[in-house]
Amino acid sequence: QVQLVESGGGLVQPGGSLRLSCVASGIDFRFYAMGWYRQAPGKQRELVARITFDANAIPADSVKGRFTISRDNTKNTVYLQMNSLQPEDTAVYYCNAVFVKNNYWGQGTQVIVSS
Repeated sequence: QVQLVESGGGLVQPGGSLRLSCVASGIDFRFYAMGWYRQAPGKQRELVARITFDANAIPADSVKGRFTISRDNTKNTVYLQMNSLQPEDTAVYYCNAVFVKNNYWGQGTQVIVSS
């Protein structure tokens, strides 16, 4: 059974930082491209950042310079370090794993940026 379990979300003040984690099980993690997506209320889910199986990190333009995606294949974990958070970063953040036709999602973790 494939599971992607996100953690690390919460309430943070503008300008603050959070680190999200996503632990994968039931897949051969080293072969999967991993991604973080987010969905704000009333908006479509959007890509935040992705990282290839060989650790090539590709952030979306909207978060470039503030968010960093990384992976640890020894822990089957992908991270999203989020700095300089702004209210518009408020959303549910989802972990995604893709390999060929396999495409899996986590349940999401809530991030709220508010003073």
